[in-house]
Amino acid sequence: MTDAGRGHRWRKFKNAAMLSLAGLAVLAAVVPLFMIFFYTLSRGIGSVNLDFFTQMPKPVGESGGGMANALAGSGILVGLGCLFGLPVGVMAGIYLAEFGQNRFGMVVRFMTDVMSGIPSIVVGVVAYILVVLPMGHFSALAGGVALALLMIPTVTRTTEEMLKLVPDSYREAALALGVQQWKASVRVILPAAMKGITTGLLLAIARAAGETAPLLFTALGNRFWSTDIGQPIASLTVIIFDYAKAPFEDWNRQAWAAAFVLIGLIFVVNLLFRYFTRDKYGRA
Repeated sequence: MTDAGRGHRWRKFKNAAMLSLAGLAVLAAVVPLFMIFFYTLSRGIGSVNLDFFTQMPKPVGESGGGMANALAGSGILVGLGCLFGLPVGVMAGIYLAEFGQNRFGMVVRFMTDVMSGIPSIVVGVVAYILVVLPMGHFSALAGGVALALLMIPTVTRTTEEMLKLVPDSYREAALALGVQQWKASVRVILPAAMKGITTGLLLAIARAAGETAPLLFTALGNRFWSTDIGQPIASLTVIIFDYAKAPFEDWNRQAWAAAFVLIGLIFVVNLLFRYFTRDKYGRA
């Protein structure tokens, strides 16, 4: 066999080996995800019914009831987190990508990376000091601030990286037409990178929706119906934490049901974002 033939066979072998390793990596990432989903489905689907979405939690010792207050509370908390965190993260990402090639930009980038690695319970303590102590009580507002602090690093870094992937020709064309740089960034570069930025937003929202520790220090929880952002409020994650460790079988079943509903809600939100951004910004 010639050297060229041996080289061709060696390249095919390396290609097959790397494809096999990539396939194993995909399985290692996907299989645990499906195992968690189907196990949660098997444990929680039996307790998911209309009462779960419309009824309030029952007192200790009474079976049945639902988590209507926790569903509403989680929506309010995640909504407040998005309101406080997403605009800050997107604008910070725009600054770092378009104007952050200086010492200040390096400092912001470094601090963002540090923030992304801080444990969520530490973020809860920070929000407790910044919001709960001055207010004198727990509140949904404090919970929204804690979730926003968790969202900002992910949104900032994703926005920056997606904007950097936009070809420089877009910027040059906009500037050549006399458009100011900040307008070019907002009206040309940002829409071109919106699909990737949306993925980062979803990751940030999904992380915030599944957090428990920060809410224990901020929103605390509430067994009654409340939509007042200035008062303690219920949330799915906190009620899962409380029900899962309780010595009552009915509460344990409802904890599994709440976990399944939470995973399902995150899944539906991802599908909706993919659907609504597919036609405008290209196929998802």
